[in-house]
Amino acid sequence: MWTHEETIETSASPAQIWALFADVARWKDWNAGIESIQIHGPFKKGTTFTMQPPGQDAINSALIEVVPDEYFTDETIVDETRVLVSHKLVPLDSGTTRIIYRTEITGPGAAEFGPMVTSDFADVLASLKKLAEQQ
Repeated sequence: MWTHEETIETSASPAQIWALFADVARWKDWNAGIESIQIHGPFKKGTTFTMQPPGQDAINSALIEVVPDEYFTDETIVDETRVLVSHKLVPLDSGTTRIIYRTEITGPGAAEFGPMVTSDFADVLASLKKLAEQQ
């Protein structure tokens, strides 16, 4: 198993960030790694979505855990490789919120595939923070 974790702190509340998470059509506003995205139902466990990275084929993913204002986890399976990305919101005593993206990849080539999947997560989190703080 290959794992990676990226974090950032923001003055935005968990509810402000959650509003951006739940508005899947707007993910491309803060994630440059998304050219287009469509969700196939409500933002809840079991719902699938199709995301197309720039210049690549579309990938299908599913929401496998959703706890509003706290976290959600999506799962993408490509051939025999499983990618789980958990997006967690942790309110801090300081009044800020820590956003944590944790990735777990299992299957053939996980160690090679992982850095490609997570290479832009620092930029994605910085863009998410900026947009959430402007809300």
